[in-house]
Amino acid sequence: MQNTASARLARQTNPEQYDLVILGGGTGSTIAAWTFAGQGQRVAAIDRKYVGGSCPNIACLPSKNIIHSAKVASYVRRSQEFGIAKRDFTVDMSAVRDRKRRMVSSWNNAYLDNYKKSGAEFILGSGRLIGPKTVEVALHDGTIRRLRGANVIINTGTRAALEPVPGLIDARPLTHIEALELDEVPEHLLVIGGGYIGLELSQAMRRFGSNVSVIDRNDRLIHREDDDVTEAVQNLFEDEGIDIVLNATLKRISGKSGQSVKMVVEQRGVEKTLLGSHLLVAAGRTPNTEGIGLELAGVELTDRGYIKVNKRLETTAPGVWAIGEVAGSPQFTHVSVDDFRVVHDSITGGKRVTTGRQVPFCLFTDPELARVGLSEKEAKARGIAYRLFKIPMAAVMRATTMSETRGFLKALVETDGDRILGFTGFGVDVGEVLSSVQIAMAAGLPYTALRDAMLTHPTLVEGLIPLFSSVPSMSKADGDRAVLNHPISAN
Repeated sequence: MQNTASARLARQTNPEQYDLVILGGGTGSTIAAWTFAGQGQRVAAIDRKYVGGSCPNIACLPSKNIIHSAKVASYVRRSQEFGIAKRDFTVDMSAVRDRKRRMVSSWNNAYLDNYKKSGAEFILGSGRLIGPKTVEVALHDGTIRRLRGANVIINTGTRAALEPVPGLIDARPLTHIEALELDEVPEHLLVIGGGYIGLELSQAMRRFGSNVSVIDRNDRLIHREDDDVTEAVQNLFEDEGIDIVLNATLKRISGKSGQSVKMVVEQRGVEKTLLGSHLLVAAGRTPNTEGIGLELAGVELTDRGYIKVNKRLETTAPGVWAIGEVAGSPQFTHVSVDDFRVVHDSITGGKRVTTGRQVPFCLFTDPELARVGLSEKEAKARGIAYRLFKIPMAAVMRATTMSETRGFLKALVETDGDRILGFTGFGVDVGEVLSSVQIAMAAGLPYTALRDAMLTHPTLVEGLIPLFSSVPSMSKADGDRAVLNHPISAN
């Protein structure tokens, strides 16, 4: 016993030495662990609960799994439209949840296998910095480990923000984490927040059979987007029977989520009462920076509470880096992955930085909203002139075969050349279409390269041909050829 205690004390006072210690197991840091370990470095990645972080466990992948189940429910309701006799059906939320859990479990196993293959060490426990480049980990068995890295990466992410509304905390609201674990269809779901998480889960729960009300403080859903986008999304939700409460200030909440909830909001000076069975909070995120010892390691925060980093993602402490949402990066997994690339270059002598990046996004409602580059609002705010290309999804032949013609495609092209400034799609699977435009933009290709490409027929990406044929080319002869080739662009 004495020898065991002495060994434990030695571990506590003499940190284990690593080339890289990673605090927080998100996607960017997970790939960092595998990559650096695969290059022969000694790497340890620490996470309190999840193998692979939020994305494969409680966020991106589980939510899309649930959303796909909701899409199937929608197709069943629309079955007569496709020539299939309609039958009554019920939604078994336990089965929906269990399908999601099986997927999560399979990814957990794949991640653990990758840790084993790469040689990186995954440590399940609560970590905090206790000094320069030194992390202390409280393991679940009650023991303590101290690790020191030549470099340290912090990737602790964010959590759902709870506004200081009287009664909100006492109501024990759902966040996206608990919403993805529901084993029953809420009778009436009240959703605070008209952003990505709120909208995706609102539509899914409505399609499962729940009454849904979305409450947002702004005058439009996803209010930063162009007016035609916000109008299209709002029309979609109204058509699906979702109640939208805009310009709403939360005043007070009473009751318990899962039982009965009463919410009082104020709209233009008038109070309104909303009743529901469940309450979901999806109104912003808060960085996970408290209680992890940042001040002990010399890591400073911004005035918004995120870790302060430069364009190479180095913090104010030498050899300590921050990636993903906790560093104030756009809140997407693909950005976290690119943040890893920046840090990898920074450590190994490369030149990649965070400035000037093209950040694509996709809102996984049905249909999807996807954008990369400038919106019309942004272009106008910056005084950037553009030519607008726009077609309805009904002009995309593949969409008509699927009876999925809601929405549109649009692109902004510079006025004095052929460079694509931005692309927005609201339509079926436009997240996949967006990638082709983004690659063309990254390669510096003119829009005519997509217009004149021989794309497989009939596919959704083929819709880029009528899109980029919808406005005459700078060259009249070239423009005549494009219009003749694609008369559907005139629809």
